[in-house]
Amino acid sequence: MTEQTLDTSDLDQYVGKQLRSSESFEPVGNNDIRRWVQAMHYPNRLHYDRDYAAQSRQGQIIAPQSFAVAMDDGHGAVPACVGKIPNSHLIFGGDEWWFYGPTMKAGDMIRNERFGVDYVVKETAFAGPTCFQRGDNVYYNQDGDKIATQRSTGIRYNPDLAREMQSQTASETEPEWTDAQIADLEEKKFKWIQSLHDLGHGKRLFDSVEAGDELPTRVFGPHSIASLATEWRAFPQNLWGAMRLPEGGPGDLGWVDEMNGHEQDATMQRINPELTDGGYYGPSRGHLFPRYAQRIGMPRGYGYGASMGAYILDYLAGWAGEYGMITHCNSHYRGPVFTGDITVQTAEIVEKTTDEEGRSIVKVKSAMKNQEDTILATATASIALPTS
Repeated sequence: MTEQTLDTSDLDQYVGKQLRSSESFEPVGNNDIRRWVQAMHYPNRLHYDRDYAAQSRQGQIIAPQSFAVAMDDGHGAVPACVGKIPNSHLIFGGDEWWFYGPTMKAGDMIRNERFGVDYVVKETAFAGPTCFQRGDNVYYNQDGDKIATQRSTGIRYNPDLAREMQSQTASETEPEWTDAQIADLEEKKFKWIQSLHDLGHGKRLFDSVEAGDELPTRVFGPHSIASLATEWRAFPQNLWGAMRLPEGGPGDLGWVDEMNGHEQDATMQRINPELTDGGYYGPSRGHLFPRYAQRIGMPRGYGYGASMGAYILDYLAGWAGEYGMITHCNSHYRGPVFTGDITVQTAEIVEKTTDEEGRSIVKVKSAMKNQEDTILATATASIALPTS
């Protein structure tokens, strides 16, 4: 039996400290936004259709609220995995977001500031002693306007112990979908897309909804290695030379040998950039290669925590419409999206209120499940809606 200890002593030096920031070398482009929403399965025309967006209140293509995380060089997780924990790996545990109003659009230069928050070690059924580490990303545009704050939770654990405990009950074999089932899924997918079309440029008014109302169900998938690779490629950080990375990489974080590598290494990117691509080498390759997924306690290829966060934000923002805005969202990830599975999102309005800024707020509870009704994530959110 693997020794049930987790050395977190190196993390103390980062608690409450400002950390290195990430920075893009080029401004946001419309195709960056289009690539993002296409990868995140979010066909809201406001974010990709030039003519449609020209008729919107913004008069142009804008990025969805979820796009902020794409402007980080580590999927938002860097301040939640700083410091060395020997023989460890990391998965995302959740994200809490606060949005302040500025939209993101082509021409913006978006940067972030990072801060270590805290960590705690708890005993879990997943991997015994497990470290839950939190860190903040604060996103700004070129004018110094604060766009959003993201508080991420990294779950750091011993993968050898996770394999021994076999807490992931999903099969190593992907489920098979018949042609008839796929056709049914496509019909369900489009029903949600049609709800976006039905709202169009209209306003979802505060007085038009009530506590107890359910949002339209969103279905997408089945997820695959191809779809997850498409998501990976939508993050500008994964383009050679797109962002200012640390010389020599992020340092020794304690990853197990087969998951180590040169991801985020500016020095190696100039020498052999292929080795810096986390889709193929390093700690991120477990998502796309089942053999490495199984080495860290996962049964098969699995999705990205940052993408799960985007699914939630996009689902709620799409319902709110272009006159609405998510002001706060707290998401908890209970299990990853696995290849072969579908994602089903639901939400219910639980309260209507007025916040301290005088905005009319709808509070919702949301859930994300797979085809077996296994809960993948839950979220609570506050959404500002117009009154007229």
